[in-house]
Amino acid sequence: MKKEPLIENVIRQHAQMNEFFTGGFIQKGQTSSSQQNAAIIAEKSAKLQKIAEQVAKCKKCDLASTRTNPVSGEGNPDARIVFVGEAPGADEDAQGRPFVGRAGQLLDKIINAMGLKRSDVFICNILKSRPPGNRDPKPDEINACLPYLQSQLETIEPEIIVALGAHAAKTLLDTTNPIGQLRGQFHDYYTGLNHPPIKLMATYHPAYLLRSYSPENRRKVWEDMKKVLTELDLPIQ
Repeated sequence: MKKEPLIENVIRQHAQMNEFFTGGFIQKGQTSSSQQNAAIIAEKSAKLQKIAEQVAKCKKCDLASTRTNPVSGEGNPDARIVFVGEAPGADEDAQGRPFVGRAGQLLDKIINAMGLKRSDVFICNILKSRPPGNRDPKPDEINACLPYLQSQLETIEPEIIVALGAHAAKTLLDTTNPIGQLRGQFHDYYTGLNHPPIKLMATYHPAYLLRSYSPENRRKVWEDMKKVLTELDLPIQ
């Protein structure tokens, strides 16, 4: 018998994120601007928690019956960068958290090399449930999950989306072009008709780097990340 999704665990994780990013930051003597920023972050965190609750209850596709845990996403609700992957793997399915396996460890190293921490960014996937055997996502599964991702992006309002791998890049850009043609340049991603475009940088998935680790592939990913840092006016380490 399959385990039911740990909805309580998802809710608790997002409540803890809310407390981490908003709790205890408003000190006596802070400016009203700081208080407003804290209120905005609290509101975004609450919206992301509601999305996570919706994901946990979602049964729009067959993945709801095969997953162990839903994997909505985690990180800074006011992040300037959102990393979007393809789908959870076995480790992510077991823990209910994105990018916690070997590919996630490499992503953490990439983020750290950018002079950032995992808690500075937001990390999620196109699919919110693991496909059996880590197979490629099916069109109906993408269609079922994509509104949740779009809601997350509308809530966070990042300055840049980093699409990790071909599936994420092709889905977000609605294209069939290979990742080798998409990476290395900024594209415009629209969350809706009434929203301004978000810059999107496609790059190789960390799992691909683990399978095809070479100085050349490593250089290409780092070149992509340097362009992200330059666009955000952040220092290159």
